Amino acid sequence: MAETLDLERELQVLESELRKLEGEYNMYFAGRLPRPPWETRSHVEGLVKRLDRSYIQNYADRFRFSTLQTRYSTFIDLWDRGLRAREEGRAGPFSHRRAETAKARRGPEDRIVHVAAFREPLKEIDKLHELYDRVVDTRRELGQDAIPFHKFAELIKNQVAQLRQAGAPEVAFRVSVKDGKLNFTARGLKGAKTGE
Repeated sequence: MAETLDLERELQVLESELRKLEGEYNMYFAGRLPRPPWETRSHVEGLVKRLDRSYIQNYADRFRFSTLQTRYSTFIDLWDRGLRAREEGRAGPFSHRRAETAKARRGPEDRIVHVAAFREPLKEIDKLHELYDRVVDTRRELGQDAIPFHKFAELIKNQVAQLRQAGAPEVAFRVSVKDGKLNFTARGLKGAKTGE
């Protein structure tokens, strides 16, 4: 039991450190940090290696760790490409973000930030995290506080359950900015195929 609690705590630490590392890299590529966050990156890498070497008995914990590990390696690839492009003086994967940031400073304009569709949100955890990250980023951009992930996940799960009961096999969520305010909507997709 103690090992399970320790593992749960380590997974939570890894998740929060990964989110912190992502934020620091975003700030670096946006020009708000003078150098890449090497210390945080090596700390996260150490956590990933330590958990990778340990034996994870529970399937749910193993799945959660492999999801975090995949997310970390995907980010590392993206960040390394961005750093390489910056060193070579090319426009990299983060160059469009600078233009978006400049637009955001000029003033609010109506735009769609992100769209995601779910059948079973708790089985589509990567999409759920992506949607959450976009909502949090947009809230911060508009000067609002972040909401806890567990409350957000519960809201999505309830919305999907409600709209599925109403006959929609899939539910689409849209994050947008309208008149300088966050607009978050859900709607059932009637034409989605249920046999996939």
